[in-house]
This record gives sequence, structure tokens and C-alpha cells, in this order.
Amino acid sequence: MKKIAMIPARYAATRFPAKLMQPLGSKTVIRHTYDNTKATGLFDDVIVVTDSDIIYHEIAEHGGKAIMSKKQHESGSDRIAEAAEQLDVDIIVNVQGDEPFVKKEPLEKLLKTFDDTSVQVSSLMQVLKEQKYIADPNYVKVAVDRNMNSLFFTRSVVPYPRNKEIPITYYEHIGVYAFRKQALLNFTNWPVTPLEAAEKIECLRYLEYGIPLRMVVVEYMGVEIDTPEDLERAENFL
Repeated sequence: MKKIAMIPARYAATRFPAKLMQPLGSKTVIRHTYDNTKATGLFDDVIVVTDSDIIYHEIAEHGGKAIMSKKQHESGSDRIAEAAEQLDVDIIVNVQGDEPFVKKEPLEKLLKTFDDTSVQVSSLMQVLKEQKYIADPNYVKVAVDRNMNSLFFTRSVVPYPRNKEIPITYYEHIGVYAFRKQALLNFTNWPVTPLEAAEKIECLRYLEYGIPLRMVVVEYMGVEIDTPEDLERAENFL
């Protein structure tokens, strides 16, 4: 199977504009993401897909591969689907540009899910332990069934701890996805769905069209950068 990683990279992020071009140690956030994805050695190609000349040149001038989007897009998946349509590829991994601490093992586990021919889309999650993050709507939570298929994604607390007597495991959804090419192209042809529009969580579109995501539990992936506070945490983590 031919496998590529695509990194959607939008410059004007709503909560933290230009976050991908912020310095993190000796590199920008987007270069950390690109370089660490490339360093896994798992992919036939790694491509940044962006709407920004600034991000395009940041990658290209440091020896990376980037493609400019031709249209405006609502989600990262829509952005990479535009580019992927013309590519000869079987499996596409969407690594979010704001995930600078990408590691090999989680992505390897993600690709392994496609040994099951029923899997169309898969994604990562990690255990969320601190109460302040469990309650924070910037942290997307996911509930899964016994087969590790997603039941729901939400910015709310799920499951709600009505029963205080039992231990509850909370999972944070990590915005790294893998798709069979046709599943990704189907996604981008479907209109935005009501739950997706309400929560602003793109993968809910799959659930609303009856396609569960196979979820993979991974160890701590580092910091996803959505806010200036996250960048500070990332600097400490680095």
C-alpha cells in the first residue's frame, strides 16, 4: 500500500492566528511537525497543504514539500482532499500542523488499523487525567465502544460522571487521522452536518454518515497548540 502523510496548515487560525509560524525552540511549529513526521520513515511522501505563502515558503525553503490550496476550506480534511484527489495513494494520514511532537510509534499503530479491511478511517486518542483539561472545551473528548470504534466526539465532558463511585477513563481525541483515499474523498463531497457544525469537530461528519473511526490509544503525544498558553506548555515540554 502506498502511504503518504499530509499536513493541513492554515495561517489564520481562529483562536491563535499565525500559531504555526510561532517559534518553538530553534524551529517554527509547522517545521517541527513536518520534520518529525518525515523522521518517522513510515511514509512514501510527506506534504504540507496550505493556504499561506508564508507557510509554503517556510517549508519549501528548508527542503520540504508543500502544495498551495486552490480553494477556501472549512476543515483540514477538506484541504488535504483537494490535493489528494490527484495523487496515486492508498492510505492518507492527516497530521495536524499544530502537533509538533509527532512520533513514530503512534503513527505506526494508526497505519496498522488498515490490516482490518472494514476500517475506513482511524484516529488517535490519549488518556486525559487532569480535571481542568477534562472540563476544557479546547480538549475534544471521545467515547468508544468495546471494539475501539468511536461513538461520539465532543467538547463537553463525556462520559458525564453521574456515578461518582466508579473510576472513569477520559480520552482526549488527538487530531491525527488516517483514511483510505475514497473515504476521504467521500468526506469532502458530503455537506457539513449538524453535529459537526455545532461542535466544530470535523470527524463528527463521518459519524453522522454512519462511518465510525477506529480509535487507537497512545501514550502522551505532547502538546497540541491551540492557544498561546499551549505554546508555553510546548516550550516547557521541549
